[in-house]
Amino acid sequence: MPEQILRSLFASYTGGQPDTLTELPSSGSHRRYFRLQGNGNSLIGVLGTSLQENRAFIGLARHFREKGLQVPEVLAVSDDGAAYLQPDLGEKTLFDEVAPGRESDVYSAAEKALLCQAIRELPRLQFLGAEGLDWDRDCLYARFDGRMIDFDLNYFKYCFLKATGLEFDEVALQEDFDRLKADLLQEDSNTFMHRDFQARNIMMHQGLPYIIDFQGGRRGPIYYDVASFIWQARSRFPDALRQELIQAYLDALGAFRKVDTPQFHERLRLFVLFRTLQVLGAYGFRGYFEKKPHFVASVPYAMQNLRSLLETPFSAYPYLNGLLKQLSAMPQYNEIPEEHPLQVHIYSFAYKKGIPADNSGNGGGYVFDCRSVNNPGKYEYYRRFNGMDPEVISFLEDDGEITVFLESVYKLVDAHVTRFLERKFTHLQVSFGCTGGQHRSVYCAEHLARHLAHKFDVRVLVTHRELNLEKSL
Repeated sequence: MPEQILRSLFASYTGGQPDTLTELPSSGSHRRYFRLQGNGNSLIGVLGTSLQENRAFIGLARHFREKGLQVPEVLAVSDDGAAYLQPDLGEKTLFDEVAPGRESDVYSAAEKALLCQAIRELPRLQFLGAEGLDWDRDCLYARFDGRMIDFDLNYFKYCFLKATGLEFDEVALQEDFDRLKADLLQEDSNTFMHRDFQARNIMMHQGLPYIIDFQGGRRGPIYYDVASFIWQARSRFPDALRQELIQAYLDALGAFRKVDTPQFHERLRLFVLFRTLQVLGAYGFRGYFEKKPHFVASVPYAMQNLRSLLETPFSAYPYLNGLLKQLSAMPQYNEIPEEHPLQVHIYSFAYKKGIPADNSGNGGGYVFDCRSVNNPGKYEYYRRFNGMDPEVISFLEDDGEITVFLESVYKLVDAHVTRFLERKFTHLQVSFGCTGGQHRSVYCAEHLARHLAHKFDVRVLVTHRELNLEKSL
């Protein structure tokens, strides 16, 4: 069992077994993240399927820490390199912290300050991170070169452009791709390029930004990461805020090299175009081929960036410019879709009062019978408590039957939620029944709710029917 590797690593590092191991949600990555807690410690465990990627992250993290950069420390690594432990930096990314501004299109002064604080860290990563770095040993790919550009441009062409059904001349498009590649490679600076520097990859911990997910980094130009951060599709920064963030970056950049502001803006615009094409390729692959709806829903936001960018034509690439104008004008990319996230409604109930009805009208879902689990309610002492009270929790967990029961529940419900998210369904109901609807069913409903809220981007509504209590997570 892969999670056992993390338990052993935790025990070796802390001197005690974890009391809890909770899998955390992930997005586009194939890595799995877990929060392990126990013995007065809370750590994050990582399981990676690519040993090369793990080695790159571990090597870069250690190098960056030596340079005084704000990245998570690697505390322990398994013998086979498949797992490692990091400090628990909490759950708040910069993306989460500025959510009110993103959703209202009006960023507060505090949110702007956080964004500026984060982008001022970027030149430190780019220049200090490159000092003494062994590019061949510590990076998956040593440098940003012509092959990397070809990969990303073809990613856009084959995973997004062809999926739209828009007809195009491949030879004419390739000629412009070649010109764009030559322009992107005009300079060869000895700086570190994160390659996915965006608000989701910055953890906010004790008021400081910590940069994560840099395992794909390599030697490359500074402009790419600036474009990635400021033109991240879902952030929807107003133009005035974009200019403020660029200036914050330039102010910090001045500590490392002399800045030619007009030349910087000219080069940056070129990399914004390239980054936008790469992002569309990623959205196409993750959304259309891997069937992940979050990425499909993000396409119109990237198209908004593209339309704004094309207001000043890219005259050096006439065929590409014209094709992108057609693409950005396609009706399906002109409206931001209204999103209805999946809601999972979890009930606890007493069988003698009947199974809860599904008021959504969809039907289906699960009803789990908890009566096979040892019942604390048969003891007079526990009758005054419910499944959220420490006394009942200790009884159930010390007995152990409830843990085995829930492991099976998690597997079933996780599979259902995953498929419902892929198919953009909006409702799933799960009910737990026991004799009185007070102890076992309440405990199970609470734990499934927390499990789903941590693992998936869903809204969880909990109703303890017999306790006359309702809450959302």
